[in-house]
Amino acid sequence: MTEPPQTAEPSPAPGDPAGDPAPTSSVAGDPSAAGPAPQTPAAVRRRASLVGVVVSVLLILAIVFGSRLLRDFDSALLPYAVATVFLAFGVAYRYTVWISAPGARRLFRQGWRSFFSAANFRRAPTALPRMIATYLGFQKFLGARSHARWAAHQLVFWGCLLAAAITFPLTWGWFTFTSSTGSGPGYEMRIWGFKIIGFDALSVLGWLMFHGLDIAAVLVIAGAAYFLWRRMKDRGAITGQRFAYDLVPLIALIVISVTGLLLTFSSIFLHGGGYEFLAVLHMVSVVFTLIYIPFGKFFHIVQRPAAVGMQLFKYTSRRKDEEAFGCRRCHEPIDTAPYVANLQGTMRDLDLGFDEWAEYCPRCKRVLRGNAYLDHVKKGFK
Repeated sequence: MTEPPQTAEPSPAPGDPAGDPAPTSSVAGDPSAAGPAPQTPAAVRRRASLVGVVVSVLLILAIVFGSRLLRDFDSALLPYAVATVFLAFGVAYRYTVWISAPGARRLFRQGWRSFFSAANFRRAPTALPRMIATYLGFQKFLGARSHARWAAHQLVFWGCLLAAAITFPLTWGWFTFTSSTGSGPGYEMRIWGFKIIGFDALSVLGWLMFHGLDIAAVLVIAGAAYFLWRRMKDRGAITGQRFAYDLVPLIALIVISVTGLLLTFSSIFLHGGGYEFLAVLHMVSVVFTLIYIPFGKFFHIVQRPAAVGMQLFKYTSRRKDEEAFGCRRCHEPIDTAPYVANLQGTMRDLDLGFDEWAEYCPRCKRVLRGNAYLDHVKKGFK
């Protein structure tokens, strides 16, 4: 939203019946309409640290009990498990700090309110699964920017999702693969000690089971390589990119994927030659990336589901209110009344002092800014 000049208040057009004071002006000073009092940074950090510790302890307990009191836990994977505990703490800490901000907190609450609304489910029962599929899964909004970027993002997304679905449960000892003969080819996959499926390691299913991480690595390399190439060739990307924020995540994904594939190559074609060095290099890159996730660009993975709730709120409010909220100046539709009210509430929470500007369309804001400039600034140069 364009910020209005501090020297002028928005003035309605002459004779405009909508020029009366906006309803929000009368409630701007109402304590019941204002959001909760802002917290001090120290209080936010203390609460975030407490939440992070609680989540970390819960994950440790889940690892202990999910691995049947560590009977199924592989001690060789201990560094990965420790890294996931740090990851849990970092994600919980950063997420708590994020939703402590007025704008994010309001978005978070509106999203969950829409998610658990029985009225929304009755009105649009397929809205939530459709938005999860299109907004989270296939991310169709990226296709409007570039089909190539959308395809590369899909490769990275599904590759990382597949790798996480395999790696985390194995690291925590929740999944185990056992063979009655000790060396196969018959194997059993167990979850929390319960047999789920038996398979032959030499079958197609067995190959997919044991090479799922290799498939994920190929997908990630293809997608990350495209983004890395784009950040080296595209002038717009080069201009605004930062090494630690934009390039390090891509390099980390490529290093993890390449070293993972080299481990498979070493075991199959080199009879284990260089395996120990590659295993250490792979472990270091994975641990670094897991710890980096909460404090770098990858954090948007955690934030994205909250945006789905806001999209659901906008969708259901549009279906409920047939008439969109009209601009106070030109009467062109802006958005639904609940969405405009939500935006004004966020602006009041932030104490910006111009929440009534949410009732003007972008074009009228520019006109009013221009008029204010001519009336209060340009007159000094006559």
